[in-house]
Amino acid sequence: MTILSVYNNNPLIDGRQSDRAMLVRRGTQILLHEMRHAVLPELSLASGRRADLITISEKGEIWIVEIKTSVEDFRVDRKWPEYRLHCDRLFFATHKDVPLDIFPEECGLFLSDGYGAHLLREAPEHRLPPATRKSVTLNFSRAAAQRLMLAEWANGKQLTPDDI
Repeated sequence: MTILSVYNNNPLIDGRQSDRAMLVRRGTQILLHEMRHAVLPELSLASGRRADLITISEKGEIWIVEIKTSVEDFRVDRKWPEYRLHCDRLFFATHKDVPLDIFPEECGLFLSDGYGAHLLREAPEHRLPPATRKSVTLNFSRAAAQRLMLAEWANGKQLTPDDI
């Protein structure tokens, strides 16, 4: 399901994300950008699941970050283990009001305040098979290119490298 719309001011918000989730996402994206990761929010995966954040590092390592904003949000979501099939490292991102001990030790952990984030725990590496890596990377690059084109259309001008 495509969540992009040329008629919406912010095509990556489809109404399912809470204000708190958007703050956690923003702070985590800021840190990941500082870590020199290319970041895409809300990317549909081959399994039909949708990653809250997916990144590619300078070395080509693929990370997925699942955002959780409450204990209940974490407890009712049992799909997160499936994300391991699409990344080299799996993380959770949350905020200060969520107890950190609910998150599994086998995943990395970010703590975000909306203005930045801290990497509290590294995620163990589980390298993707080459064919899966190629598929995820191609999906990432095509989605990024399509979003850039839609942003140009929405803004009514062509973006230059200085705009990005």
